Amino acid sequence: MSGGDAIPEFSKSKGGDGQDVSLTNLSAFASGPGVKSGAEVAAILVVAVVIIGGIELALRIFHVPQYIMPPPSAIVYALFDEFPLIAPHLGYTLVELVSGFAIGAIVGLVMAAVITQFPFAEKIVAPYILILVTTPMLALVPLLILRFGFGYAPRIIAVALAAGPMVMINAATGFRRVDSAKIALARSYGASTLQIFWKIRAPMALPMILVGLMIGAIFGLLTAVGAEMVGGGFGLGNRLTSYSSMIQMPQFFAVVLILSILGILIYVLFFLIGKKWASWET
Repeated sequence: MSGGDAIPEFSKSKGGDGQDVSLTNLSAFASGPGVKSGAEVAAILVVAVVIIGGIELALRIFHVPQYIMPPPSAIVYALFDEFPLIAPHLGYTLVELVSGFAIGAIVGLVMAAVITQFPFAEKIVAPYILILVTTPMLALVPLLILRFGFGYAPRIIAVALAAGPMVMINAATGFRRVDSAKIALARSYGASTLQIFWKIRAPMALPMILVGLMIGAIFGLLTAVGAEMVGGGFGLGNRLTSYSSMIQMPQFFAVVLILSILGILIYVLFFLIGKKWASWET
């Protein structure tokens, strides 16, 4: 097509009003362009100190045994003291999470593209997707272990099955939310279905795709840890089972703290990606 008949493309920059559109409006945690003021940071730190200090003080005043609830100081000490032993298991969990998430995300995005372009395919696939979404993947882990053993394979499969449907559902929703006027305009310029998909549907669906990826990654992390608790001799889930069986609660909560940090990092990663690549006004 000539330059005058080029298909209109939609900018990925910020909207004219300066308002950012990010993952499920979670940008409310950030002020303005996403940078917190010194007062906000100070307030967050003060609240954290008050809560953690209050818990520490209450546990020591009432002499709560560590096997029931260890104080925050004991958890932090256990985290640094045991981290050389926990680190390899953290690596195993990350391998399972990244591998399973990559497989599930790719399959989910492909399936979302297919069902939005071919409605008949959605009628065939929808019942199976519903089964995957409503079935706890941990219930399938023992079966996967019987078939594939106690290695990486059953855990990666479980993570992929947990993450894939989340990515597919959100991506398909994003693909469908495109303004029909934009598609009609593109067709009037002679755009093909593939061109419309890559230049209109995919860019405009990116915020919802990122939401699906974030949710899928979090679901994948939970599934990976659960699968490690069900069977196998490695991973953070295995450490949780081991520490709880030996009533080593400071070490147990240290692993829980690591998992919480991983969840926060997943959110921050996709939040930053959204701020950079999907911050236009929808």
